[in-house]
Amino acid sequence: MGAGRACRGGPSSSSPAAAAGRPFPPIAASCPSSSAAVPAAPAETASTSVTKTVNGSHHFKIAGYNLAKGIGVGKYIASEPFTVGGYEWAIYFYPDGKSPEDGAAYVSLFIALASEGTDVRALFELTLVDQSGKGQDKVHTHFGRSLEGGPYTLKYRGSMWGYKRFFKRSALESSDYLKDDCLLVNCTVGVVQSHTEGPKIYTIPVPPSNMSKHIGQLLTDGKRTDITFEVDGEVFPAHKVVLAARSPVFRAQLFGPMKDKNMKRIAIEDMEASVFKALLHFMYWDELPDIEELTGLNTTWVSTLMAQHLLAAADRYALERLKLLCELKLCEDVAINTVANTLALAEQHHCYQLKTVCLRFVALPENLKAVMQTDGFDYLQQSCPSLLTELLEYVAKVGEHSVSPCLYSNEVLDGGDANGRRVKPRI
Repeated sequence: MGAGRACRGGPSSSSPAAAAGRPFPPIAASCPSSSAAVPAAPAETASTSVTKTVNGSHHFKIAGYNLAKGIGVGKYIASEPFTVGGYEWAIYFYPDGKSPEDGAAYVSLFIALASEGTDVRALFELTLVDQSGKGQDKVHTHFGRSLEGGPYTLKYRGSMWGYKRFFKRSALESSDYLKDDCLLVNCTVGVVQSHTEGPKIYTIPVPPSNMSKHIGQLLTDGKRTDITFEVDGEVFPAHKVVLAARSPVFRAQLFGPMKDKNMKRIAIEDMEASVFKALLHFMYWDELPDIEELTGLNTTWVSTLMAQHLLAAADRYALERLKLLCELKLCEDVAINTVANTLALAEQHHCYQLKTVCLRFVALPENLKAVMQTDGFDYLQQSCPSLLTELLEYVAKVGEHSVSPCLYSNEVLDGGDANGRRVKPRI
């Protein structure tokens, strides 16, 4: 090979490191020395200021329009808050208009900044959807056109953009925008953001981490396992070190001061085999398993049932990420025939967001009676009687705001009837 360049102040060729063929000098050896000349900076530099919008949309369904009329001028129905560009926004619909001088002759529609912010600059688009299918939507937009004064600026939380006279009410009620007593409003927000970019002189593609794949393969291969679990008549081999790294509960059980050095087999009580198998899958792969592949069933009801069991197991073994994934899944799949059991579960395992979602769902007038007829509601009364008081408070709130838009459907998950009275399958 060619001769290497000597570096003054570095190790000599006769040093032990050189003799051993060390490829790099010690970190403490500086090369070049501090007295060496520093290269001159480039004579010209450049940067670019980039201003663009971060866009997001929200679809707002206003059901029961005729019941909403008459709530009073200046009173509104609001969408759920949604996030765009780091700020929360909400759509405000005024069935009787926003201004007293219009005498309820117009409906008003606004988009409002719903979180803290100062001088938030944004573009907006409000669309009332033509439900006839003709595509004749009523659109007010900032996008795609020149704005003389630039984007609209919202000074503080509660600032609004929109139209007091969005649509004449008499015309609206005879139009194709109103169908089955419902209105559909689409809103797009583009938050203006700026940043400065310097030149990039490199491109180094870094692949995503595949650590979970390698660790998961340990479970799939079943090699070098050193602990076995007996669950509901089935046997599951595993690796102590993986379980201890993932769960503080397993760490204490397998390596704590009270551990049994000769322990090779552990019996797990009060858990079904498929749930423990899903738990192991998550601990090795850091993701939820395919429920259909695991259970042989493909229904939303079975998926919800598995999420309920897994949430309890995750709490038992202090797997916080798995617990949150299950909580998210149960929030998305709330339904008549499972919500009471889910509510009890949320209370017992301190899942406060899931608890709120369930309470709001049950308190809706179109859901309350059906939920009370389920076996799950009987269990809720017996296991968590204190929740009934909270439920009454939510029912009272819904009664006070009876014109609020419906946030959920009274869907019944497949696998059970409207009363939820079906024998639970083994999952």
